[in-house]
Amino acid sequence: MYFKSKGKDEVSYDAIVIGSGISGGWAAKELSEKGLKTLVLERGRKVAHGEYPTANMEKWDMPNGGKTTDAEIKKHYEKQNRTGYTVSEFTKHWWVKDDEQPYGEDKPFDWIRGYHLGGRSLLWGRQSYRWSPMDFESNARDGHSIDWPIRYGDLAPWYDYVEEFAGISGRKEGLKQLPDGKFLPPMDFNCIEEKVRKKIGEHFTDRIMTIGRTAHLTEPKHNRGTCQFRNRCIRGCPFGAYFSSLASTLPAAEVTGNLSIVDNAIVHSIIFDDETQKATGVRVKDANTLEEKEFFAKIIFLNASTVGSTSILMHSTSDRFPDGMGNDSGELGHNLMDHHFKVGASGKSEEFRDKYYKGRRPNGIYIPRFRNLDNKTKQKDFLRGYGYQGGGSRNGWQKNVKEMSYGKAFKEALTQPGDWSFGLNGFGEMLPYHENRMYLNYDLKDKWGLHTVVFDCEIKENELEMRKDMKQSAVDICEAAGLKDVSPYENVYNPGNGIHEMGTARMGRDPKTSVLNKWNQIHAVKNVFVTDGSCMTSAACQNPSLTYMALTARAADYAVKELKKQNL
Repeated sequence: MYFKSKGKDEVSYDAIVIGSGISGGWAAKELSEKGLKTLVLERGRKVAHGEYPTANMEKWDMPNGGKTTDAEIKKHYEKQNRTGYTVSEFTKHWWVKDDEQPYGEDKPFDWIRGYHLGGRSLLWGRQSYRWSPMDFESNARDGHSIDWPIRYGDLAPWYDYVEEFAGISGRKEGLKQLPDGKFLPPMDFNCIEEKVRKKIGEHFTDRIMTIGRTAHLTEPKHNRGTCQFRNRCIRGCPFGAYFSSLASTLPAAEVTGNLSIVDNAIVHSIIFDDETQKATGVRVKDANTLEEKEFFAKIIFLNASTVGSTSILMHSTSDRFPDGMGNDSGELGHNLMDHHFKVGASGKSEEFRDKYYKGRRPNGIYIPRFRNLDNKTKQKDFLRGYGYQGGGSRNGWQKNVKEMSYGKAFKEALTQPGDWSFGLNGFGEMLPYHENRMYLNYDLKDKWGLHTVVFDCEIKENELEMRKDMKQSAVDICEAAGLKDVSPYENVYNPGNGIHEMGTARMGRDPKTSVLNKWNQIHAVKNVFVTDGSCMTSAACQNPSLTYMALTARAADYAVKELKKQNL
């Protein structure tokens, strides 16, 4: 809840964290545990862990089986509904209303947002992979964009640290392109996945299949329960079995006694002091009353998500930073990236008709990158690489709904689960093109009177060539596995639809070409740290959230040490 204060002392803290999602939760935990009085500012409403209204509801508990009307979707959620996470009565309370918070598109961009305490940590896919040494070296190696200011060795101990707390289940595979981590016991393959994994090993020397590495507890940890295999994660997990800031990092911060949280607090800009060349605090609008407030702190962690954080920096203009805080390089808002996907193949199997599986495993399989790893796997048509996510299952009874059947034969058909099928969906790296960008529209404002964002972003020739290989290689794998009726597919992809927005305030060594240094500090404003996806210098092809966690824990450790040395 929002509070009023009588003086500056009551709104002054050691640290302010803007945003309460995956990286914001980690910043809150680390700073609070290290003794800093920490304020978390969340622009959305309060949500209490465990109080997830639809977590235990069935379709018959909802009017129309939980289906939201087409008219309501068209009015409020047309863009939010693009993602494939269908807006329904079970989930619509998580999504932003497009008509209240519009954005512009020079080219199609699917910006998926959820504003509430916990942010998209309640909604994410939970696939958690380390980046490899080659991912931090790729820009330097092929000359695209600028070099990362850090290497895998800088982040490896922090990967260890965040994995042990968050709880990542998975198998160790000993791959250089996908380093092993501190894993909980892995989830099991089903029978068709076991076969596909075996066949991949028999037919290919350059690729393997592993179970997804996912932020789900397969054994109890930190007062959180284990995964119940309900696969209702997007509604919120009352067991705390998957990692979210509500179930994990924010409670850890709270027990220190150093944490304060203000919800419905929309941070729109950071206050800069020309004399000290430091940030002194933030300017906030109350989401309900529009009252303007200011909060002050010694250090600020900006974790409002890639687009949100960069938007705040763009709004933070001053005599020193007329084009946005930290934008001496002109790179703020540029180098926008995502993972391109929606291309692959699937097939069927006539085997294993006597087998089924128990529960609804909230996880699939993963085939790590196998292109452009070395001279042997180098491709002439594209740089970087891709991995596959997917899995196998048996067709459900839903296949019969479209049939005009009735009587005894229909009832018997409902008891038959159908054939097994297996599918692969590629996730490819998108290069950091300077011209892919976001910028502010000063003419169109949102519900709170703030400038809105416009996207000008697209995939280019490198990604288009990669997609051809993503499709064909998926066919090759399915056919090698002995699947029948193998069918390739490629659906329309818009940047943002991967929900892995990255870039726009990238890290680098040179203030002339980057916004942040190797510690995630703004080059020219040393007491402001940005550790969400906006800091990324390239995209790799692995899901990025685990890297955000590691970067945040590393930056917080550095910030506290520097603060104690009075360097901030």
